[in-house]
Amino acid sequence: MRSRVGRAMTAAVLGGLLATGCGSGSDEKASSAAGKGDSAEPVTVTDCAGAETTFAATPKRIVTSNASSLELLLRLGAGDKVVGTGFPPGKGTLPDELDAQARQVKVLSETVIPKEKLLGSGADLYIDTFASMNMGGGMGDAPTEAEFKAAGIQHVFLKSTACAARSKSPVTDLSAVEDDITSLGAVTGTSARAAELVAGMKEKVDAVRKAVGGTPERKRPTYFFFDYDAGTKQPMAVCNRQVANAVITLAGARNVFADCDGDYKQVGWEDVIAKNPDWIQLAVRDRGSEAANDKAYDEAREWLETNSATKDLKAVEQGRFLRIGSERTTIAGVANADTVEKIAKTLYPGKVG
Repeated sequence: MRSRVGRAMTAAVLGGLLATGCGSGSDEKASSAAGKGDSAEPVTVTDCAGAETTFAATPKRIVTSNASSLELLLRLGAGDKVVGTGFPPGKGTLPDELDAQARQVKVLSETVIPKEKLLGSGADLYIDTFASMNMGGGMGDAPTEAEFKAAGIQHVFLKSTACAARSKSPVTDLSAVEDDITSLGAVTGTSARAAELVAGMKEKVDAVRKAVGGTPERKRPTYFFFDYDAGTKQPMAVCNRQVANAVITLAGARNVFADCDGDYKQVGWEDVIAKNPDWIQLAVRDRGSEAANDKAYDEAREWLETNSATKDLKAVEQGRFLRIGSERTTIAGVANADTVEKIAKTLYPGKVG
């Protein structure tokens, strides 16, 4: 199994992240970007270290690193600007209204886009969603920032994933995700739609908070995110800087590894046994079809039920599993709010929705 821990800090400083520039003018810049394709004034974003990148005009040819960043652009109404993607969504894995649009996007790679193909794509913007997480097994021979510049490509990461390990405090809400959506809306000239998406997320999360927010901390069920695809020899815990910690917390549960600072950490099964969670999320990565996903969920559950180290866990003995994909929990996007709702409905039947 490959460790993602050491790579996270490296990837976090590789390129820009979607966050409005510092100061009170950021909201004005975001608002000015709304319109029919070109920003009325420049939009500035910053990277994890605060370095600025300015968009003098709305990007017209965008490449996305994976299905999650592609989905976000489609939801924003900027899908017509996307000229290519890596890690394409499987047919039918996106909502019906987005699936047909996704099928029209050129697939530059089924996995990480090769360096030469990315630099030669003709893109003027590359949105890198998950580099810091090493989703799918590594970034490959990624272009340097100088190479991106020479190719005329501006390179940005999403703040809530790229800078997770650098966060100075635990992530317990989706504000960073909402900021990413707002900033991406500013960059792509779709601020009005971004505002709608953020409002929808807030509405769902607020409804869950209203339903379960009064539950005392000690009575909230404990929750283990089982990253099956990260390997079973040593489990990979999601820590308190990862957006998944916010998703779990907002759903009214207690992440059993909320005490580790950072985004991810390799732990031992003895650590999981000591935590003895009430619930376990079978967090498999999207296989491209419902049937393939169901098979992966079944495999993850069977492993827990037959492995000598895990078969006696409380959640395993009681069959308390949630079949929720990894990406919708750990990668920033609109689906984070949906996952909050789905977890809460399972943990608090009759109280939510």
